Formats: sequence, structure tokens, C-alpha cells
Amino acid sequence: MNLTSSRRQTGRVQWLASWATPMAALVAYLAFWPTGVEPVAWDAPKDAGYVGAHSPNERLAALQQAALPAGQEGPEHIVAYQGALYTGLAHGEVLKFSPDGQNQSVVLNTGGRPLGIDFDAQGRMLVADAFKGLLRITGQGEQAKVETLLTQVDHPEAQDPVRYADAVKVAPDGTLWLTDASRRFGAKELGSTFEASVLDILEHSCTGRLIAVDPQSLKSRVALTGLCFPNGVAVTPDGRTLFLSETGSYRILKLDLARLSGLGATPAVDQALAQGAAMVLVDNLPGYPDNLMRSDSGRLWVGLTKPRSPLVDKMAAWPALRQVVLRLPRALWPVPKAYGHVIAFDEQGRVVDDLQDPKGAYPETTSATEADGKLFIQSLHARSLAWLPYSGK
Repeated sequence: MNLTSSRRQTGRVQWLASWATPMAALVAYLAFWPTGVEPVAWDAPKDAGYVGAHSPNERLAALQQAALPAGQEGPEHIVAYQGALYTGLAHGEVLKFSPDGQNQSVVLNTGGRPLGIDFDAQGRMLVADAFKGLLRITGQGEQAKVETLLTQVDHPEAQDPVRYADAVKVAPDGTLWLTDASRRFGAKELGSTFEASVLDILEHSCTGRLIAVDPQSLKSRVALTGLCFPNGVAVTPDGRTLFLSETGSYRILKLDLARLSGLGATPAVDQALAQGAAMVLVDNLPGYPDNLMRSDSGRLWVGLTKPRSPLVDKMAAWPALRQVVLRLPRALWPVPKAYGHVIAFDEQGRVVDDLQDPKGAYPETTSATEADGKLFIQSLHARSLAWLPYSGK
């Protein structure tokens, strides 16, 4: 080999080495870098898509809107009480407003992220704050008094922290029902309810739980475990049945509370299903179900924050592949596009209404609230209040 050929060969080797080293580092990063997530294999149901009762429509495309205060967003849950409406916003404010979207006033700022809201028989506001736990509020503004009712569970394990308080509902007997969406990914620790939910759903370890709080003693117990990001809660007027949306499993459960309490100890959802204390009311939804709202007529409203992701469903059986995806930049995570969608069911699981906006102009619809002849749409990140005239069927 002459000198010129030798130099060419050396140059090729150096060129290959200059590429091989960073490529090897990239492969090692994608294969081995710790993510803090431990994905679990599961069987995702085959997505039927937007067919039948969920055939595409544009009934959410022409919403009336009223702007939120400057810099505010995320009317994630809306509840009507004594002629006014209330919602929690992304920067901690609990906002009161009139049915025309005006007369907006801040009840208080929790200092966290208020999600679910309800009122007890004494008119006190209950707030499931993803950062703070379960709060009880009386008064408004400078006179507002805030009590922290629950940051950890008493039973079956004492001082067991609540890491993602999501929804709260006051039952007719006064029991406070609370969902703790994830024991793996705390919203406060991550500084984001959205990121914590994405990580929990991609991991699919199903550590969420339903918690019952006694209204007098404020003692708390875990009523149901093994839930895949439990979210919205609704209760029938007789207090016998509780409905629960399970975001990570694309379904809504119906719980017989008497049978559930009769199982003893702390049942997992699979045990409750096997023994008739729970049933799947709605399965294989075309998106991720969030809040649940029950209208006076008995309609159960749920919002789908995002449509299903074919990639996420395909990766369900491949935990290692999900690990690789989680090592990618956030912008490359398989978060589906915006798509507005709220659905109403009856208590037997039949679809009675379905409103959509395929363009997702009002982002991440979480549910809907009937009030004053209107349907108010809830949202994770919208910067306005939104509604449309609604008389039901």
C-alpha cells in the first residue's frame, strides 16, 4: 500500500470513528438511561375509532366563550351551586362566575392546582387540589378560610401520602369520595398535573385508588385500589352507586358501594369486578376519559381529553419500547393531537349524546356541566370559559 492509499484509509477510519462514537453513545442513552418510569405490559383493547354513537360531528365547534382573567387558563372542572358556577384554574385560583360567563371573581388562591370541586350540605366548598390534597373552604377573598382535610390516608396504611388528588364528590350521607390518581407520579413533585398523568398512563402500573373520608371524624380509608389513573367521580342521589372514570384503561366503572364495603380489607378493582361489587359501564372509549358530571336528569357527562394514540396502544405489550420513547425529548412523546369530545351516558351505559370538534379548537375537553339551559365545557388548558345552549333530549 502506498502512502497516499494509507492516508485515505486512515481518513476513512477516522471519519467512521467520528460518527461511531456519538452513535454508540446515542444507542446507549436510548437503551439504558434511567427514566424513573417502569412500564408494565398490558393488553390494550382494539380501538374501534369514531363509529356508531361516536361518529364524527362538529357540535362543539361553535362554542360561546368568555375570556378568563389575563394569564389564566384551565377551567378543568366546573360545578354549579346556588345560581353560580365555580372552577379551578392552572395557577391556583378558584373562580366564581355567573351563567353568562361574566361577573368573574376569585374566591381564593389555593397555592396549588385545584381540580375537582363540590359543596357539602353546609355550603362549604371541597377542593381536590393536585398539589395540596383535599381542602375545605368557607368564605371568599380575604375572609376565606382554608382547611386541609387530607394529605395522607389513615387506613390500611397510616400516614400514606396522597400524591395526586384529582376528583372529589360529596355523597348524600356526607361521605367525601376522593380519587388519588397515581401513587407513582406526584403532581407537586413534577410541578405539572399533565406530565404526571402522561407518565402514569405510559407506565400503566395502575397504582391509583378511590378514598372515602368520614365527614365527622375526617378519618380516611382506601376503598378501592389497582386503578389505572382514576379520575372523575359521580354518585347517584340515593348514594348507593358511584361512577368512576379510569383514564388509563379507556373505561368507566359502576360501583355498588354496599357490596364494595362488604368485601372487607382493601379490595383491588379486579376483585371488585369478579365479585359483583363493580362492573364496567362503558369500555373501549375512543379517547382518555377525564371528569364525570351527573346532571339533574341523570345524564353522566364525561370528556375525552385526547383521542387514543395508535402508537401508545401498539406499545402496550412492549414495556422496553416505552422506556425508549420516554428517553426522547418531550416534544417527541406520543401525545395525541387536540380533539374536542364530550359524551353523555345514562346509568346503564347507553350513549344519549355525543358532541365533538375534530379540530380541537377548545383544547383538552375534560367534561361538561349542565346549568341554566347551557352546557359548560371543561378544559385542561383553555384560556376562556365556553358553553353552548343545551336543553338535553
